[in-house]
Amino acid sequence: MKEREHMMLFGGDYNPEQWIDDKNVLDEDIRRFHEMGINTVSVNIFSWSFLEPEEGRYDFSFLSSLLDRLYEEGISVNLATPSGARPKWLSDKYPEVLRVREDRTKMIFGERHNHCYTSPVYREKVRLIDEALSKEFGHHKAVIAWHISNEYGGECHCPLCQEAFHRWLEGRYDSISDLNRKWNNAFWSHIYDSFDSIDSPSSIGESKNPALSLEWKRFVTHQTVDFMNEEIKAVRKYSDLPVTTNMMYDYLGLDYQAFSDSLDFISWDNYPAWGTGFDGDDVLVAADNAMEHDYYRAMKDKPFILMESCPEATNWQPLSHLKRHGVMEAASLEAVAHGSDGVLFFQMRHGRGGYEKFHGALLDSSGCETRTIREARTLGNKLTALKDVIGTVNKPVAGIIRDTESRWAMEGSAGPRNKGLHYRDNLRRVYLGLRSSGLDADVIGPEHDFSAYRILVVPMLYMFRAGLAERLESFTADGGILVVTHWSGVVDEYDSIYPGKTPYGLSEVLGLRRAEIDALQDGAENVTIPVAGNGLGLRKNYTCSVLSEIPEVYSAEPILLYGNDFYKGLPVVTEHDYKKGRSYYIASMMEEDFYHDLFSSLIEKNGIEPIAKALPRGVFASERIGNGKRYIFLQNFSGNDVLLSSSLLNGKRIIGDGDILKPYDTFVFER
Repeated sequence: MKEREHMMLFGGDYNPEQWIDDKNVLDEDIRRFHEMGINTVSVNIFSWSFLEPEEGRYDFSFLSSLLDRLYEEGISVNLATPSGARPKWLSDKYPEVLRVREDRTKMIFGERHNHCYTSPVYREKVRLIDEALSKEFGHHKAVIAWHISNEYGGECHCPLCQEAFHRWLEGRYDSISDLNRKWNNAFWSHIYDSFDSIDSPSSIGESKNPALSLEWKRFVTHQTVDFMNEEIKAVRKYSDLPVTTNMMYDYLGLDYQAFSDSLDFISWDNYPAWGTGFDGDDVLVAADNAMEHDYYRAMKDKPFILMESCPEATNWQPLSHLKRHGVMEAASLEAVAHGSDGVLFFQMRHGRGGYEKFHGALLDSSGCETRTIREARTLGNKLTALKDVIGTVNKPVAGIIRDTESRWAMEGSAGPRNKGLHYRDNLRRVYLGLRSSGLDADVIGPEHDFSAYRILVVPMLYMFRAGLAERLESFTADGGILVVTHWSGVVDEYDSIYPGKTPYGLSEVLGLRRAEIDALQDGAENVTIPVAGNGLGLRKNYTCSVLSEIPEVYSAEPILLYGNDFYKGLPVVTEHDYKKGRSYYIASMMEEDFYHDLFSSLIEKNGIEPIAKALPRGVFASERIGNGKRYIFLQNFSGNDVLLSSSLLNGKRIIGDGDILKPYDTFVFER
C-alpha cells in the first residue's frame, strides 16, 4: 500500500472510542501491540456518532490525535468510512433513511446496516462525512488504505427503492412486453402492464415468481455497488489511497463479483467454526475456509487481505468454542498460503459492553499476559519471516466456477429437491478432491478468463449465462479438461429452462444429454460400479446421494455405472474426447473419496505436476510464486502427526523444523 509497503499486515479492528474516558488504555494497548508485532489497525468503523455528534458539526479531534499517536508508534491504519452505522439524530430527523422490510414494515432506529441505500438524504450525509474525512486525513502518514463502510448487506423495500427498481428494470428490457415474455409471466396470469406496476418480492404479495426474485437480488447488488461507488468517489476527492470493502463468508445477500472492479484490492471477514463445524472435522473446516480464500483471491487475480478473523471464540455462533492451541496460527497462515498479504482480527481489545462484548480479541480487560497474546506474538514473528512472500501470487492450474446468481436461481426454484440441494457440500467435495490431489484451485466467476487452467470444473452451475456454453466448448476444444457435474446448464439468466438438450450447449462436448433427474431421501444413497478397464483406472465402488441424473449417452464412454434402482447399469460418470480436449460428466453428488481419485487420475493421465504428491487426508499444499521463487506451504489439519517424505522437504526452510508436521503446524519452503 502507500507507505511501509513491504510488511505483512498484522493487527485488526480497533475501537478506542469505547473507552475514551480512560487515557491509560491506549498506552497499555500500544505497549502490547509492540510486544505482539502489530503493525496495522482498522479504525473509525462505527464512529459516526463521535465524528458528527449533531448535524453538520464535525469533531475529528479524537480521531486526529489517535492517528498521530499511531503513526508515532509505527502503526499503520486502514481508515474506515462510518456509513455502516448511522447516528440516531439522522434517522430521527430524516425517517426516509430507515429501511422497509419485505413485508412493508418500516423499521425504527437500531442495530447496524439498517439504512436505505437509495435514500438521497442518506447518500448525501454519507458523502459529506466521507469527503470531510478524506480532506482531513487523506494524506495522513498513518493511513495506508480506505476501508469503505463495513460488511455491506441487507435490502430495503421502501417507495424510493421501488421507484429505483422500476427504472432499473426499464433500463434492462426493451419494453414491458419483453419483460413479461422473459419472465414467463403468462404463468398464473401475472402479466404486467407497466414497469411501475411491479412490486418487489414480498411475503404479503408476490413471492413465487423466480424471475422477479432473481432480478430483485440483482437490483439490490446494483444499488449497493452504486452506493459504494459514491463513497469511493467521495474519499477520492482528496485522496488517492487504495480502497477496499470487507466481504463476508458465503454471503448470499449480494453478488460480490460485482464489487471487485471498483476496488483496488479485495478483503474479507473470516470466521470458520473450528472444532465444531462439520461435526468437528477440521479437515472440512480448513477446506471450506480455503475455498473461500481462493474465491476472493481470484476476483482480482492478486493478493487479498484477511480483514477480520477471530483470535479466540466468537460470540454469535451457536457455540463460543475456543480455538485450541495452534488453531489461530494455522488459520492465519492458511490465509497467507492462499494469497493474503495480511492477517487482521476482530478485535484488538474486548469491548466493555454491547452486543459483541463477549467476542474474542487479542487483548482482554484484565491487563494480564494471556495464551492469546503469546500465540499472537509467535504468529507475528512468523509473519515477519514471510515478508518476501508479500506480493507473490498463486497460479493454480485448476479452476472451479462458482456463480452467486446461478445459486440464487437454483435455490429459489421449486424442485427438484426442496429438502436441500446441498450445493455448498458438492462444491466443497470437488474442491477438497483437487486440494487432496496436490493442486491449488481458483474459485472463479463464469466471466473469468479460462485460459490459465488445465482443468476446469463446473459444479452444479444451474444457470448458464449467454455465451458461457460457447466458452466452455472452446476451452475443451483447445485441449482443456472439462469436468461438469449434475444440475448444470438448466436455465438461462432469466431462470427460463433452455429448450433442447441440456446441459445447454454441451451435448456434443459431453457426448450425452440429461434425460431425467431423481431426488433421493435424506440419508439415502446409491452405489456405483466401475466399468472394467475404464479410462480413469477407477476400481472402487463409491456412494452417491441427494440428486441422481439419468443421462442419455451418445458417444461418451461410461466410467462408473449406477448399482441400484431402476437406473441400475446406466452411467453416472462418463468420459468423452472432444477435439483436442476431454470432458467428464458426473451425474450425481459423489462421496468425498471419489473426487480425490478422479483428480489424482486426471493429474497422472495428463502429465500435470502437482504441488505435492501422496498427501494424507488433512495435509494441504499451497504455492505462491514471484520474484523468481516458489513458496510452498504445507499445513496439517488432520489432528495427527504426519511424517513427511524427503521429497516434500526440499528448499530453504522459512517456517518449521524437522520432518514431522504436527496438528495445526505449518511448514514453508522457498524454492
